[in-house]
Amino acid sequence: MALINIANEYLKVSISTLGAELQSITDAEGNERLWNGDPAFWAGRAYVLFPVAGGFKDDCYELDGVRYDMGKHGFARRAEWQVETAEAGKAVFLLTEKNAGFPFDYELRAIYALKENALEVSYSVTGCDERAFWFSVGCHEGYMTPEGIEEYEVVFDEEECLAAYPLEGNLCLHEPVVIAENTRTLPLKYDYFKTDALVFRGLKSKGVTLQGGRDGRKLRVDFPDHPVLMLWTKPNKAPYICIECWCNGPDFVDAPANIAEKPGFMRVEKGQTVSRTHTITFIK
Repeated sequence: MALINIANEYLKVSISTLGAELQSITDAEGNERLWNGDPAFWAGRAYVLFPVAGGFKDDCYELDGVRYDMGKHGFARRAEWQVETAEAGKAVFLLTEKNAGFPFDYELRAIYALKENALEVSYSVTGCDERAFWFSVGCHEGYMTPEGIEEYEVVFDEEECLAAYPLEGNLCLHEPVVIAENTRTLPLKYDYFKTDALVFRGLKSKGVTLQGGRDGRKLRVDFPDHPVLMLWTKPNKAPYICIECWCNGPDFVDAPANIAEKPGFMRVEKGQTVSRTHTITFIK
């Protein structure tokens, strides 16, 4: 495991080769903006989720009649990645690891690029196998909320009916629970996370802003290519909130086993490349 650092006049960013996981994002005033991974709450910081975000029903999927076992969030977050490029303001990490649950030839790149006060994060998958395969990607970044999340709010770009899909274990129930109607603003409460994450599907918004705290901290996450937004923290007064952009959502309780029938999964043939990007902008 090694740390790769990129920086500009606005941000300093460190990324580990283990999981291609962000380890630190420091702003120009020296404030740490990324969750610090305190194991008393959550030892992760910013998982890369591949080839699934969340969990499959029965921890497996089928493709062309063959069953493949796959745990929650896939395996990329625990793998050692290669450093393909490391420049002053950009780093590219490469993963080609196969296993019994994903026995396909592929290239997955995690690309971190600084653009003034923003960090652009792209996941790019190239098919290298003679067989077509299906995959999804997602991010799992946590952000510091030193005063606790109840001093913060999430502001959506569009007015929304905020209806979250309840989780039963790793799986979604079909009937969403309305948290708030006709609003752009969601004041955060630990009670929301007593069972697990808030799962939002089909939002009109393609970006959200996290703001609050004593110093009026503000950051924005844009997710133009991701149909699922997750908010998550531990309910034990944890001082962070995860804003997670996923291509697929957690399987529903009655989800089909065939991965081709699961919403949000993308098919890749040999020589084809599919990319998804989200951007984190530190406004204050």
